[in-house]
Amino acid sequence: MNSCLYECEVMHARFEPRAHRFSYRVFLFALDLGEIPTLARRFGLFSAGRPNLYSFRDRDYLPLGERQHIPAKPAVPAPPEADLRKRVESCAAAHGVDISGGRVLLVTLPRVFGYLFNPVSFYFCFDRSGAPAAAIAEVTNTFREMKPFFLRPDPSDAARGVFRLRVPKHFYVSPFSDVDVAFDFHLRLPGDRLAVRIDDYTGERRTLTSTLTGGRRELTSARLAWFTLKYPALTLRVITLIHWHALRLWLKRVPWFAKAARAADQRGIYRPHHSLTSGPAPISPVPSESA
Repeated sequence: MNSCLYECEVMHARFEPRAHRFSYRVFLFALDLGEIPTLARRFGLFSAGRPNLYSFRDRDYLPLGERQHIPAKPAVPAPPEADLRKRVESCAAAHGVDISGGRVLLVTLPRVFGYLFNPVSFYFCFDRSGAPAAAIAEVTNTFREMKPFFLRPDPSDAARGVFRLRVPKHFYVSPFSDVDVAFDFHLRLPGDRLAVRIDDYTGERRTLTSTLTGGRRELTSARLAWFTLKYPALTLRVITLIHWHALRLWLKRVPWFAKAARAADQRGIYRPHHSLTSGPAPISPVPSESA
């Protein structure tokens, strides 16, 4: 199988206006989208489209076809009934990349006991020859808003499957970062190790760095059961840690930004929160990609 698990360390380090650093351990699924029906038959703890300890639901990801807040170009004409694989293909095609006939590997955490929360999921896309063709970083905030960022292979390091993008995020990810801070993505194609870095830049100053690094583990029933004991209620733990460290930043008097203050600067967001949709900012039913 191409599908596997990655046992990882997540690290966040803020440099200004107050220093703050923390890390924690997680495990993630790396799911070949073509193998999901086989995985659901093979592993008793994993299901597709129905409740289980770990459940994968197609509609939880890349909601092209749903409305967006202030859509950005290029448009992605994917109907809501299209399956996830087709939605990924549509996203790539809108950026001029053909991945039809190629594999898509999704690095994510599915629902755990029915509860879903992924700060970011990653799609690594290959063309029909097996060469790395694109990546998508799908960022989700605690308001359950979602924004995908499309990455191309780095021309200077494409042979090793490195993807780079620096782009204004125009997205409210944290109350302690303004919406026009730039994301700098540095993704490496998963192999024996997973290596991801996302930096925040205000102008040319790097204000925050986040890394996700870890080793590949074979996906087996025994290992999945062991990781369930080792990392219990993982999605709930992740959201709890986010709020705990938000409290610590607030106690450190790090400046706080209200989500509703700059609604018009939050663009290309799927499943927008009512703080965006209740204001005068335009909403379009036509889907488009954010980055």
